[in-house]
Amino acid sequence: MKSKLSKAIHAACSLLDPRNYLHALRLIHYTGYSHVRERRKLRAGRGTGIAPNVSFRNGERILMGHDCHIGERCYLWAGDSTGRIIIGNYVSLAPEVFITASDYKFEAGKPFRQQPKNERDIRIGNDVWLGARVVVTAGVTIGDGCIVGAGAVVTKDLPAGAIAAGVPARVIGKRESSPLPALS
Repeated sequence: MKSKLSKAIHAACSLLDPRNYLHALRLIHYTGYSHVRERRKLRAGRGTGIAPNVSFRNGERILMGHDCHIGERCYLWAGDSTGRIIIGNYVSLAPEVFITASDYKFEAGKPFRQQPKNERDIRIGNDVWLGARVVVTAGVTIGDGCIVGAGAVVTKDLPAGAIAAGVPARVIGKRESSPLPALS
């Protein structure tokens, strides 16, 4: 059992440790981080939960319905000028889902970073579940009630009620109809 003197010395050392104060500075500047600034710009319905380490780009073009769950380390990147991400109600994104409403065009003789972008809206219907590490590319619509298996890359539209998996994602089954009304 530690003596009172030992506990007092430990407490004093803790108070004198500069790392504690550096951590406090990081917390103070937390709201200046890019993912936090963008979070203020997006619109999310009531009951929607967003993990603290989700990465957003161009949050003003991201709209989420109510009662959604956005898991840890997800990336929701809307386009720089027009590409929107529109997510319905009761949508769940497992960890590390990547959704981007922008991709690069490829023009000969231009470096990669100077390529023009192709921005297209992404629409995710109601009652959709995207498994861990799913990638959704620009211009895709995922219908109501879809389930997309972990690691899938969605490059084309998925019809309502589809169960999809693979790279690229393909429909492998059909879910019974969702009890929720269609996304309007």
